[in-house]
Amino acid sequence: MRKVWKKCVAVAAGAMLLAATWLGPGAASVSANTQLAQQHTYRIVALGDSLTVGYEPGMQPGSRPYGFVERVHEQALYHGRTEVVNLGIGGLKTGGLRNYVRAISEGRTIRAEEIQPGLAQIDPRAQQIGAGAAQLKPVLVQADLITVTIGGNDLIELVHTASDLSEAELTARLQEMFRLYRENVTAVLTQLHALNPDALIVLADQYNPVPKIAGEATYVQLVEATREFTRMIDELAAEFGERGVKIKVAHVAQEFVGSELTMTHILKKDIHPNQYGYETIAKAFARTIWGSYKLSPVPESGQPMRIVVKGEDLITPYQPIMRSNRNYVAIQDIVNAIGAATKWDNKTSSATITYGDQTVVVKIGANTIKVNGADVPIEAPAFLHKVGKEDKTYVPLAAIATGLGLDVQYVAKLRTAFINL
Repeated sequence: MRKVWKKCVAVAAGAMLLAATWLGPGAASVSANTQLAQQHTYRIVALGDSLTVGYEPGMQPGSRPYGFVERVHEQALYHGRTEVVNLGIGGLKTGGLRNYVRAISEGRTIRAEEIQPGLAQIDPRAQQIGAGAAQLKPVLVQADLITVTIGGNDLIELVHTASDLSEAELTARLQEMFRLYRENVTAVLTQLHALNPDALIVLADQYNPVPKIAGEATYVQLVEATREFTRMIDELAAEFGERGVKIKVAHVAQEFVGSELTMTHILKKDIHPNQYGYETIAKAFARTIWGSYKLSPVPESGQPMRIVVKGEDLITPYQPIMRSNRNYVAIQDIVNAIGAATKWDNKTSSATITYGDQTVVVKIGANTIKVNGADVPIEAPAFLHKVGKEDKTYVPLAAIATGLGLDVQYVAKLRTAFINL
């Protein structure tokens, strides 16, 4: 099943230009092939609009977003092996998401105009995203978690028109918007559950981006509209829950009330979240999924990278080392953290590590390591590094994954390596 997931992710990545446009990966994975099939990898699929994309004003093709999806990925790494596929589309409305998910479930391609009229003018990747839809069904089928942000583009007109509408007109317009939202999202949730009855679906509500200084009367109307929207989503989720669907709501809207100026780019005339806003959204999702949000301190420039093993910070006097833009770590620290055994041989200047059914021999200065007797190339040789009065064996971070079958993901934004069994 993992091979199918990997193949489909690769197809999706190519079709959607993941490496070249907004959806660049936030973490570099150097997972090993050995023992990997024995370990469960938590698979996340993110569906939705520009909030899922992680869009901020000024982004260009080649920009790498750092939105809530990237942060949810980081939070998942505290809990174990994780892979994420981001299928966000800028400018997407509920009807567009419905069309896109239907195409995926039917295993067919779909043109950008069929997803949603004018979508290619908003998100230049839309045509290629639609072309890749035919390959994505296994990705949804194998997901453990599906996140959904949708509805903001359906409701955006209220930001511009609320102040011009009477209370009766606003109520009528809201009810029509809510009706369309419920109809389309009901279809999406039904399709997702039919594809994958075991996946947890987490659906976000919608925040109001307009601050009080824009006009108190309008602000009160918009805040109340978002609260009514949240009530409607909660009711919809409860209905699906009664039918056996694993669904939760990430309550984002309330977190933005009173903080619209500090959480969005509204002063730049853009409603999207800024970095503070995206972190707030990620916190809402993480607390909904795992019950907590772990803070991730970032080491200062010039300081060693941070290492997290099985969700816990590695506290050690043998700090990681950077050489030629490559991270090296002390073998002893890692093997102790995962419960492996190690033995040093002075005659051969080599360390033998035993972990489960894996035996790995690391020789100082060698460009290969031995894994269960077979030579496996590594990107750079191990070396001895003096720490105080001790000589410690340091190896490239990736060699740990290669030799021991661990999952190692380095998150450059956090200057942190996550190591999971």
